[in-house]
Amino acid sequence: MRAVIQRVSRASVSVDGDTVSSIGRGLLIFVGFHKNDSIADSDYIISKSIGLRIFEDSERLMNLSVSDAGAEILVVSQFTLYGDTRRGKRPSFSTSMPSAEAELFYDTFIKQFRESFSSFKCGIFGADMEISIVNSGPVTIILDSSKIL
Repeated sequence: MRAVIQRVSRASVSVDGDTVSSIGRGLLIFVGFHKNDSIADSDYIISKSIGLRIFEDSERLMNLSVSDAGAEILVVSQFTLYGDTRRGKRPSFSTSMPSAEAELFYDTFIKQFRESFSSFKCGIFGADMEISIVNSGPVTIILDSSKIL
């Protein structure tokens, strides 16, 4: 599983011109699923995301987690995180989890995340979403569970 995490001042997700989710200060997490991902991958990404100390404390050091900072989380599915561009000009998505399986996996991932973190929102799986981001810092972190598990 891959996650691109951005610390934001605010972020929102719109579908067909309607805002479906928005947060203030917090983390915007784009998540993509590999065809071999398991619950262990979800657990790792969720735990690591919530625990990342990337918010500034009173001394302006990145010492606070999203929980410590009283911030929010917005998760958006993004299968293109597994786009392979090593050959040709068009990305291959052969290592991405197939769509029907990924939707079920995403639903489980979202449920797990909600149980782990109360100030949580998400996009709509498979929708053509427009994401508005005000990146804070900028701070962007990339997590890949395959490099750990």
